[in-house]
Amino acid sequence: MSSSSQNIALTSYPEKVSVRKSCGREVRITTYGLKSFDSQLAVITHYLHNHDSVKDFPREEARQCLREYLDNQKLQVDDEERMLREPLQIGLFRDFFQVPFPDPIDYRFTFIDLFAGMGGFRLAMQAQGGKCVFSSEWNSFAQKTYLANFGDMPFGDITKEEIKRYIPGQFDVLCAGFPCQPFSIAGVSKKKSLGRETGFRDRTQGTLFFEVADIISRHRPKAFYLENVKNLVSHDKGNTFKVIQSTLEELEYSLYYKVMDGKDYVPQHRDRIMIVGFDKRRFHGEEAFEFPQAPDGDTPKLRDILERETNRKYTLTDKLWSYLQQYAEKHKAKGNGFGFGLADLDGVSRTLSARYYKDGSEILIPQEGMNPRRLTPRECARLMGYPDKYILDKVSDVQAYRQCGNSVIVPLITAVSRQVVKTMLGDE
Repeated sequence: MSSSSQNIALTSYPEKVSVRKSCGREVRITTYGLKSFDSQLAVITHYLHNHDSVKDFPREEARQCLREYLDNQKLQVDDEERMLREPLQIGLFRDFFQVPFPDPIDYRFTFIDLFAGMGGFRLAMQAQGGKCVFSSEWNSFAQKTYLANFGDMPFGDITKEEIKRYIPGQFDVLCAGFPCQPFSIAGVSKKKSLGRETGFRDRTQGTLFFEVADIISRHRPKAFYLENVKNLVSHDKGNTFKVIQSTLEELEYSLYYKVMDGKDYVPQHRDRIMIVGFDKRRFHGEEAFEFPQAPDGDTPKLRDILERETNRKYTLTDKLWSYLQQYAEKHKAKGNGFGFGLADLDGVSRTLSARYYKDGSEILIPQEGMNPRRLTPRECARLMGYPDKYILDKVSDVQAYRQCGNSVIVPLITAVSRQVVKTMLGDE
């Protein structure tokens, strides 16, 4: 985005001008219609993490949010101007940096994290030496988890221009696991049963791909990395993916895509399509990108991610266990495959879904002399490849289950990210 377009964006929203005294002089402050504390926190954390590396961040707005944050927290600062110049040295904001997964000190490239969820893409890109300069996630519970682990509060709804204006003018890689409900097999079935449209005819989530394309068009990153469900390729007899493919190619990007299974990295069968692109204006279609091969060695087993002891609350009640068995028998008699999934501990699990919190039926762990149990939230995180130092307990079990079910397989995303960065930077 050019500096002129940023200025237009900044003045397109309700402004409030106030004059206050600071260090004995009058300072004119302009704010731009920020309404919520979460929005202010997003501005503050992005400013704190990026004020040295992102030159086109709206700094005066960030400074105003910092002042309001201090006022709301009833914090007193002797030297306000020094606090704004050197916030970490003052020490008020160190909690945003004392996190399990901080930015790399000597970063090699920059990236943005759209539809960020729990931050699986961020973990993958940081492992390659990348610095995240913008994140966006509309779900407030996922925002809390993300903040706890990375020290950044993601901005909200990326469809809004007032959010897009915080994206830096230049960055190297765009990452997005854009919402898959309009394209997934389960999502299509659910929407059709409700009489709703699917794919690009879905007027909510189905159009979010075009928000990604719009950002690619405006900012022209060197590369992008998108992830979605396998069914994206076949949806609407392949027409949906043709639109996606042609849209990205019209933006002058070389396109690579492949359906990959997470079971090569974690003990979970999870097919997802990986879509990678490189700017033809920069690389001229001569980049030598290849998707990674499955790692050698033994396939991970489900028992490897199980906790030694679990709370009895994860064991199914007699009522629920009886219901699931009756439900499975009913559908078996009709020739359907619906029902619970009693897991093979020496194999891989079914695909973890965002609805796992309801009854855990797709992945049940057998217990000797007891009803089977659900996976714990920590086990779900492990099933997605998140390390144990990843913080989950800032939200309820229900929200943690949802976040894990909507997430990406971190080791798989990391393996593909390694190839993307290697190609982009020309690494040997």
